[in-house]
Amino acid sequence: MTTVLIVEDDPINLRVFSKILTKRGGLQVKGTEIVDEVLQYAQSGEIDVILMDVSLANSMYQGKPVDGIEITKVLKNDPKTANLPVILVTAHAMEGDRENFLKQSGADGYISKPVVDHEEFIQQIVSLIDKT
Repeated sequence: MTTVLIVEDDPINLRVFSKILTKRGGLQVKGTEIVDEVLQYAQSGEIDVILMDVSLANSMYQGKPVDGIEITKVLKNDPKTANLPVILVTAHAMEGDRENFLKQSGADGYISKPVVDHEEFIQQIVSLIDKT
């Protein structure tokens, strides 16, 4: 079964995304905002794609606060996890943000919040998994 790791600091967003993906998409979901857990999941081979919140309020890596951009860079710079698709999810949806965030992070996709079209949301995730 396809498994999505949701890296999200807002419990409501985590619950909403989880429900959409499990109920409508038939996908398995795991969620955390703890960076070491994200890296463990990514290296374990259990995860098919990561939904990465750009603005993480509480995430720390090697003693420093990090956001989703920084975590994505770590994943993309590690040969063990570089090919794992990462989709940035953010409420920062100003013109130019998409291109800027993708370029900075090396992520494979970008979805803006709030997610209104659930089918399109699922399709964006599944199509990225199908490419790998």
